[in-house]
Amino acid sequence: MAFNPFPSRRVRDASAAAAASAAAMTAEPPTLPFESPDPAPAAVSSSAQLLPGPADPFVPAGPDFTDPAVYERARRERAQVVREDLFGAPVAGQLVAEEITAWFGDHLVLDRVSLTMDAGKVTALIGPSGCGKSTFLRILNRMHEQVPSASLAGQVRLDGADIYGRGEKVTAVRARIGMIFQKPNPFPAKSIYDNVIAGLALMGMRASRAQKDALVEDCLRKAALWDEVKDRLDAPGGGLSGGQQQRLCIARSLAVSPQVLLMDEPCSALDPTSTRRVEETIASLRDQVTVVIVTHNMQQAARVSDQCAFFLAAQGEPGGIVEYGDTTAMFEKPKDPRTLDYVNGRFG
Repeated sequence: MAFNPFPSRRVRDASAAAAASAAAMTAEPPTLPFESPDPAPAAVSSSAQLLPGPADPFVPAGPDFTDPAVYERARRERAQVVREDLFGAPVAGQLVAEEITAWFGDHLVLDRVSLTMDAGKVTALIGPSGCGKSTFLRILNRMHEQVPSASLAGQVRLDGADIYGRGEKVTAVRARIGMIFQKPNPFPAKSIYDNVIAGLALMGMRASRAQKDALVEDCLRKAALWDEVKDRLDAPGGGLSGGQQQRLCIARSLAVSPQVLLMDEPCSALDPTSTRRVEETIASLRDQVTVVIVTHNMQQAARVSDQCAFFLAAQGEPGGIVEYGDTTAMFEKPKDPRTLDYVNGRFG
């Protein structure tokens, strides 16, 4: 067969396709319409620099966020940025009660009680029923004044500022001094997610979805609840168990970065497992927030607190503090014989 210097159209088309394919394999990929060939870093606010979680659709080059330890460190940094943007740098506050005297009508229930609750420490209030512990606790965040017949004298100062001073708003005081009650009180119809961030709306604060997501995860982790509810954050808070509801209330209080957290017998209605988890939460919050807890469980007071105040009221007399000091010293070598008898279960 003679050589044909002019190949057929089919051969020419096949050769052209092969050449085009080879060129495409070596060519630079085209720039998409929404991409810049050499993007310059844009200035963003600190809240916008939130690091993505391992489930995010795009994880930038750099740290390996699939590593749990790396992710946890990044998550904590992200939550810290959000808190500082919304509330400023969180600082545990020193709470000082001076000469507190309280009445219900004509009935005197506390007489000249003074107590300093050190910043970043756990202070336990112990004593038999009816000695004024819970009344004292409610005075510390202005709940006593809600009772129509209630009145009080004395002063409560948070980092030197009188919380009953003129111009002090009750909502602002309660944001700085949170309260956990004996019976859990989540918003039953609200989702777990919305329960945690409910305080933001009450304070009139606006936050982005990314900021809310970071707060919800951080608070639920601090309350030792995240692993149990992370896959059902849209479920109603009222559907949780009693122990879970109590930890949800702790998470809700932590979402507004309080300086002080008051707890009125938070474990009295809980099973041993839930009690242990709440105590672990209290221990993890040490140094981050000042905790004041009322408890009738002497073992619990010894386990969780740094300082302890023993309240007592004689029959028909107002309550007062018998002894206050380091928890270990009070339980091992109390100064007052009544304290010794109480912590050893001889009365109360």
